[in-house]
Amino acid sequence: MGAGFLQLLGRKVLITLVIAAAASIATLVLKSVNANSVLVFSISAVALAALASLVGDGTDQLGHRMGPGATGVLQSALGNLPELFISIFSLQAGLLIVVQSALIGSILANSLLVLGLAFFLGGLKNGVQKFGTSATRLVSTLLLLAVAALAIPTLATAPGAPDAGHAESLSIICAVVLLVVFVASIPFSLQGGPGASNESPNEDENIWPLPLALGTLAVAGLAAAFVSDWFVEALKPAMATLGMSEAFAGLVVVAIAGNAVENVVGVQMAMRNKPDFALSLILNSSLQVALALTPVLVIISQFIGSTHLTLVLPMLLLASVALTTILVQLIVYDGESTWLEGLALIGLYIIIAASVWWGPTIAAP
Repeated sequence: MGAGFLQLLGRKVLITLVIAAAASIATLVLKSVNANSVLVFSISAVALAALASLVGDGTDQLGHRMGPGATGVLQSALGNLPELFISIFSLQAGLLIVVQSALIGSILANSLLVLGLAFFLGGLKNGVQKFGTSATRLVSTLLLLAVAALAIPTLATAPGAPDAGHAESLSIICAVVLLVVFVASIPFSLQGGPGASNESPNEDENIWPLPLALGTLAVAGLAAAFVSDWFVEALKPAMATLGMSEAFAGLVVVAIAGNAVENVVGVQMAMRNKPDFALSLILNSSLQVALALTPVLVIISQFIGSTHLTLVLPMLLLASVALTTILVQLIVYDGESTWLEGLALIGLYIIIAASVWWGPTIAAP
């Protein structure tokens, strides 16, 4: 019975489960004994990354039972739970720049780092990879349109612009519009639009019983809520100790821990020469952040404290995400990828991350 259960989960999930449990327990113990904040911060980041991966595994398993189109919808609703919790606790702690940077960082991490790794490793193993499904192209187009909508409040509320002084009101309007587009995309996704793929992710993958999939989601989601609170609690003193800027913490650390790790499966699919599935998975994750997670947080922030999230971004972040989505759009419509394109995407991500390393740091609480 026990051996059959372990075989059902698979080696990858078992390793992730062990890492998530060990890191979560270690975080609780270290926090209880008032250990070094950098150590608590580092261990909790590992725990969050593992929990995010488990949430992704549970979501995928539910998607197998409900049809391929439902996978994209489930990912939208559940896949960003760890980052949602991190963002809520960060807003309550007044870390507005961390939240803004983390949301943009999620898009950048998926579209540059994860996609770059997929192209690079997939290209090295399989040579030039070709893709061209209409679903993948539509996802990239929707992502470009969503990022354009995110850019409008920054431009429209600049000094001398027509909406100067109305950043919150305009952000709420844009958030509502983005959510309407997201809701409207759900029926299309269920019919096999964005989020669906004709490729099978892994023919040898075990299908979990429904109680196991639901239990995994429930436990991983609940654990992510607690660990996110501990993570954010250690974030301020850790940033002060390390001299880490708020922008770098959000753009790189929070974005990767809360979102990008779960999309490593996209890299695996590219290495198995399934580029359409890889692109659909990776780009859908970025789209979910832009269409669902970001507008939801804008609205939630109006009710959870004095720090209100707006869509008015620093120009560096705005330019970075705009250039990234345009570049992804060009690559997708080209219909093929090479390892060199992947290396270039990874290089651009490193440059953007380095550009915020020396930003303003935060004083120790």
